[in-house]
Amino acid sequence: MAAPRLRRRAAHIGIVACSAEGAALCYRTICSEGGRLLGQHAHPEVSIHAPSLADYVACLERGDVQGVADLMLSSAEKLARIGADFLICPDNTIHQAFHLVEPRSPRPWLHIARVVAEEAAARGFRRVGLTGTRWLVESAVYPDCLSARGIETVRPSDAERQEIDRIIMDELVDGRVRPESVAYFQRTIRNLAQDGCDAVALACTEIPLIIDDRSSALPTLDSTRLLAREAVRRAVDPDSTPRAG
Repeated sequence: MAAPRLRRRAAHIGIVACSAEGAALCYRTICSEGGRLLGQHAHPEVSIHAPSLADYVACLERGDVQGVADLMLSSAEKLARIGADFLICPDNTIHQAFHLVEPRSPRPWLHIARVVAEEAAARGFRRVGLTGTRWLVESAVYPDCLSARGIETVRPSDAERQEIDRIIMDELVDGRVRPESVAYFQRTIRNLAQDGCDAVALACTEIPLIIDDRSSALPTLDSTRLLAREAVRRAVDPDSTPRAG
């Protein structure tokens, strides 16, 4: 009788966290998705490191991309020392510093916008609306990744960007949800639909806490959960774990 096939150890996922709400959603998703692939109550080993969110915000406010990268690398080094095999960051905004992080990182990474772009391409979307902090929406993080897959990025109006940023930074990162803020997001997404978008990227880790396909005028690309699910898939299948560099 053949010996039972042993499952290989799932890789250890390191989460480079920025905001608490987004990191918590990412962690919960990894744990719930793990059960689907590994069996009831099972999930890959997960470690999280987060400096103070205020340190990140201070760097973003003064346009200090190198400072953001240094904070991310500090987390990466600590996670590597405790055994993380690869790293993810469920915060879209600080991916502006990714080009400074990846070459110096002690472990390979999954890039959140690349994961979202792959999903958008797989679902056949061609024109994606972008929601997130003003730092993220005004950056090239998503346009670069989406355009590499032949997908156009559409940004909200300046006024919408400012109000969405306020809602995220003054409410959602603190776990506060106001019905009028949810309604504002919904109006913004309807405007993106009227501008010809066929999907909307929820490119802030907190937005999926208040918007999903049921409440959106457009199909949603939930960056937090997409990243978490891809991390689980990579952890369970070590052969697909990304290479460093």
